[in-house]
Amino acid sequence: MLGCNLSSSVLGEHTVKPHVLLLGSAGQLGVELGKMLPAIAEVTALARQQVDITNEKSLRNTVRAARPDFIVNAAAYTAVDKAETDRELAFAVNRRAPQILAEEALGLNAWLIHFSTDYVFDGSGHTPWKETDATNPLNVYGLSKLEGEQVVAATGCRHLIFRTSWVYAAHGQNFLQTMLRLRAERPKLSIVNDQIGAPTSAKELSQGVLHVLGRMKQQEPESGIYHMSCGGETSWYGFAQAIFCRATGQIPELIPITTEQYPTPALRPHYSVLNGDKLAERFSLRLEPWETALAQVMEESGI
Repeated sequence: MLGCNLSSSVLGEHTVKPHVLLLGSAGQLGVELGKMLPAIAEVTALARQQVDITNEKSLRNTVRAARPDFIVNAAAYTAVDKAETDRELAFAVNRRAPQILAEEALGLNAWLIHFSTDYVFDGSGHTPWKETDATNPLNVYGLSKLEGEQVVAATGCRHLIFRTSWVYAAHGQNFLQTMLRLRAERPKLSIVNDQIGAPTSAKELSQGVLHVLGRMKQQEPESGIYHMSCGGETSWYGFAQAIFCRATGQIPELIPITTEQYPTPALRPHYSVLNGDKLAERFSLRLEPWETALAQVMEESGI
């Protein structure tokens, strides 16, 4: 188990692979992690159909039966607008389930790898957010993720929480897939141009996680929050432009609009770019620029 020295036992090159329990394996991040993690670990990958993370007894029994060295929680409630009226489920998935996993990780002396969001910030200012900056979520989703971070840390378990942003993949429900679907339905698309962030591919994020786990065979890291998102920044309008610059087939006309022109149930931060300096300093890692990551996803997917 992870009570041993990481540098010599858990991730060593000539030792037994660690056991990873991957939750949320059917989601856009879980799918990519499920492809990559077997290269460095023995993986038990479970989707929502196999374990209900809102069922405390089932979740605890699942972790105890697996007895993993790492719990990687890729399960999350990410329907930002729906969360405004579906608060109970959002908190069950984003707050209570991580707390249970953290408590079980503590009991097993395992590591919990958990993911959070740029939406824990209110988006004021124009400087990339650091891990030490004050949080102030504007919506239920962001609040549920923030409280998830807090309860994980409060257990005292070994944990790495990776805040990321604007996650997308070649599968699942995300901005990339929405744009590709709408281009066949509408000749014109109005896209918000005054919310700034960093699109992050699930593949690039997963590669980052593997890099961190690889570094752990050299030195056990400090538990805490780390910002892990692709480099650079853009608006949703700029993201859409980049998608259609690389896409084949029908290309719609894009019309930039303001947040006020596209009201949604949940407020969103105007500027939520994450500062990745801590990740670079502790793990010698910076993710690819968002444009590079997007090009890779679209090329590999034949989009």
